[in-house]
Amino acid sequence: MLLTFFAFIVVLGVVIFVHEAGHFFAARATGMRVEAFSLGFVKMFGIKRGDTEYRLGYVPLGGYVKISGMIDEFGDDDISGKPWEFQSKNAFQKAFVITAGVLMNFLLGFIIYTAIAWVEGEPIIDPSPTIGSVTQGFPAQDAGIVAGDVIIRVDDTAIDSWEDFRVIVHSKPSEEVNIAWVSGTDTLSATMTTKTQAIMDDDGARDVGMVGVGPTFTREPVGIGEGVVLGARMTGAVLGLSLKSIQMLFSGDASVKDLTGPAGIVYLSGETARAGWATFLGFIALISLSIGLLNILPFPVLDGGHLVYIIIEGITGKTISSKVKIVLQNVGMALLLGLVVVVTYHDILRFFVD
Repeated sequence: MLLTFFAFIVVLGVVIFVHEAGHFFAARATGMRVEAFSLGFVKMFGIKRGDTEYRLGYVPLGGYVKISGMIDEFGDDDISGKPWEFQSKNAFQKAFVITAGVLMNFLLGFIIYTAIAWVEGEPIIDPSPTIGSVTQGFPAQDAGIVAGDVIIRVDDTAIDSWEDFRVIVHSKPSEEVNIAWVSGTDTLSATMTTKTQAIMDDDGARDVGMVGVGPTFTREPVGIGEGVVLGARMTGAVLGLSLKSIQMLFSGDASVKDLTGPAGIVYLSGETARAGWATFLGFIALISLSIGLLNILPFPVLDGGHLVYIIIEGITGKTISSKVKIVLQNVGMALLLGLVVVVTYHDILRFFVD
């Protein structure tokens, strides 16, 4: 439990710090005054250096950079037209500051994936039906399957490759399957009901069956250039999958219960930390990219919402009133908190109860 809590703090701490540091340095570079830089909410303590108070909060579920003259989630409308205020800068400077946090999250994900590629090499899936990993809480674990076991049959079909196994199990969401496998010198079998998960692949959005096992991998060393390419490819793949997940959510092919929130991140932080440094760092990269993409969505409170304000003001040449922005921020905050509560409820059921 202690490892899980510590891993969670590291994951969110790194991701939030990098995001807010992007806003902070972009604001300073464009001549804006930063009044506060906070990791966490509900101030625990702070140290003031120059014009900025550096704070640590009790609730480690986010952070913020408070910039003079910016209408943010605090509803601060104290704008006096001073040259160091956010509202006094041009549209390009404002957009740079708003998007800097997201860009830093994307950069962090790319750097981590590139570093893993340099150290670990390129992962190559072993085509044999040998189990490389077993997911806690899934049917395979309940049946006693462990890493190193070899799948030999699903129902009446002999299994010769990992692809054979994957295709059959995926085709049976929420259905009973009888799986036979070799463990050491023993041949075992068990009937289990697959879990249904919504995925997005080349065939579009669909429900597939899962029993909670993964293939084995080998690693091939790569050079510096190849590592950069692999890092960029992995970054693009994660962002693409995240975009598809958002698309599925709005199209109705996925629901809120399929999202992962704070409670899920707590659980997965512990699991990935136990799996090894590369898996843990990869999880940090995944969360960094996901949070970056989430923040750029055009929704009040998020960075994307602020970017929409800037674009509208740039096109119309008129400033959106502080009252309108404050109302939108408050509504956005209420909706976002409501979503977090619902997602957390489903996270608890999925990771800690089932």
